[in-house]
Amino acid sequence: MSNSEYVVNTEKAVKYNKWIIALSVIIPIAVAILFGVKIPNVEPLGFLPPIYATTNGLTAIVLILAFLAIKKKNIKQHELLIKIAMVLSVLFLVLYVAYHMTSDSTTFGGEGAIKYIYYFILFTHIVLSVVVIPFVLITYVRGITNDIVRHRKIAKITFPLWLYVAVTGVIVYVLISPYYNY
Repeated sequence: MSNSEYVVNTEKAVKYNKWIIALSVIIPIAVAILFGVKIPNVEPLGFLPPIYATTNGLTAIVLILAFLAIKKKNIKQHELLIKIAMVLSVLFLVLYVAYHMTSDSTTFGGEGAIKYIYYFILFTHIVLSVVVIPFVLITYVRGITNDIVRHRKIAKITFPLWLYVAVTGVIVYVLISPYYNY
């Protein structure tokens, strides 16, 4: 299908823009608030970090597969894989918040250069995990509303950001995992 054959549904896009703005603000604020809430008298969910790290790893793999699918012009497979990546990202977020609402934060115990590397990766991971939210939502909406030219344009930014967040989530887990109190 050529670009001229796509019919952009601008009415739908405008409706989605309100949701994109709302979710881009609400999600980081809710996570920050919930991060500080501890549920009393609940057994810590210390088993969750390797699960949500695996979810991040699966997200990275699915994103790469989605990229390869679209390069092969397999639009249906690309769409399915992006939906899976979005579900995995939401699942990660739920598990991450559940862990932090039931467990104390773990302090990184490494020293020397690895400490600075860890905190650099952690800082960029956290900042970009907030920044990527509107990019993912805008890219997705442009895809489902057939605004393909603009979808491709923003996807070139969204893909590496989202992939970086997913991969660094795994790296952060691997680096801090020796310090968890299981």
